[in-house]
Amino acid sequence: MKHTWSQEEISQFYHLPFMELVYQAATIHRQHHDPQEVQVCTLLSIKTGGCPEDCAYCPQAARYHTHVKAHKLLDMNDVMQKATQAQEAGSTRFCMGAAWREVRDNRDFDKVLDMVKGVSALGMEVCCTLGMLTDEQALKLKKAGLYAYNHNLDTSEEHYEDIISTRTYQDRLDTLENVRNNKISVCSGGIIGMGETVEDRIGLLHTLANLPEQPESVPVNALVPVPGTPLEQQPKVPVWDMVRMIATARIIMPKAMVRLSAGRVRMSFEEQALCFMAGANSIFSGEQLLTTPNPEEHADKALFQTLNIRPREAFKEAHSTQHA
Repeated sequence: MKHTWSQEEISQFYHLPFMELVYQAATIHRQHHDPQEVQVCTLLSIKTGGCPEDCAYCPQAARYHTHVKAHKLLDMNDVMQKATQAQEAGSTRFCMGAAWREVRDNRDFDKVLDMVKGVSALGMEVCCTLGMLTDEQALKLKKAGLYAYNHNLDTSEEHYEDIISTRTYQDRLDTLENVRNNKISVCSGGIIGMGETVEDRIGLLHTLANLPEQPESVPVNALVPVPGTPLEQQPKVPVWDMVRMIATARIIMPKAMVRLSAGRVRMSFEEQALCFMAGANSIFSGEQLLTTPNPEEHADKALFQTLNIRPREAFKEAHSTQHA
């Protein structure tokens, strides 16, 4: 299977006539995935706000005046209760996010390791997003039972410095390398609607698709502008742009789970159906995505019923490898 893609090739896919792009993506999607199956994930903020970074989209940055109130790390019982509720509601992946710049080797990290062990024991795929990570910290998470680690590239390398100045693009790539070196599943994608050009979107996809090993999971987020952040005035991302990103990601990263992530709350059933048709096969369930709103559980159940979609089982890749 082709692995190295040029920006020119990716650009040609992205700019295909809309129906042709969706058709090609849907065809590839069916070759590698069950089109009636979508993974349901839950994302919980285990430590909220007070982050020293300056990501222009993020309401958790301490320097911006937003609605987000800072909270210290949740305790183990709260996290286990939320994970159990998520599992009962149909989620098979539970992601814990902490508003840290990087992981520090302290008592809080020890608590997170315990949370990973606890949620893993429920039989869920455990994912964390905790900022930058060293090789040793990645190994500790792996030993605790971590299945996946999320660390988004956000945008192209060229546009990155317009969005974040407190860490470099290379810092992000280094974290992804540390995750990969410790045999943890990589979850990495980006956000559109941050004032980037189409070339920036293609650049982001180019970087992701040409990593030494492609990510197993690629979240495609539409910016949810939050009052108090530098990007509060950004217009809503057209659904056509989301579909083009999802479809192009599906064509160049055929085996990845392409996650229809932030911004879904502003999309109709019809718009979400287009995204699934174009190759998205994962959503986040629950009323919040860290600190931004998300469709409620009953709406997602109605969506799945309308489209005859069923939730994907946990650890499906591992099970299919064992039976191969």
